[in-house]
Amino acid sequence: MTPEQQDFVNALGDTLATWNLPRATGRIYGYLLLRSEASTSDELRAALSLSSGAVSTATRELVSWGLARTIPQPGSRRLLVEAAGGFEQLLAASHERARAFIRTLRAAEELTETERAAGRLRDVRDLFTSYIDAGERVLRERAADGNTRIQA
Repeated sequence: MTPEQQDFVNALGDTLATWNLPRATGRIYGYLLLRSEASTSDELRAALSLSSGAVSTATRELVSWGLARTIPQPGSRRLLVEAAGGFEQLLAASHERARAFIRTLRAAEELTETERAAGRLRDVRDLFTSYIDAGERVLRERAADGNTRIQA
């Protein structure tokens, strides 16, 4: 990798770490985004100086967030890994996490001690609902403009 590519990979690692994901997960995602072809676990380990366990954990995290996919290799148990998308995938994954948070908030409303507390809980829920609505609008507009690059 060039120094600029390494900087990008490290920056993405730092960014995803702020989302409480392992830094290695962000670094692998950054590396995969720069690659034109899928990578093996061995390639990821060597390129990023990571352990097998870190690569395995990061790959599972990225797949669970919809940011990467694994590709089976005929006649082998080994998988290739590739980035699944860009902004749209990140936003969709963020929306899914926010929806889970909203469900938790909605379920807790009846547990509040006062109407004031219930109102505060609804305010937080409404804020996250607005965030999802705005993001969904962006995704729809991009799709209508033909700018969507989400890969299945």
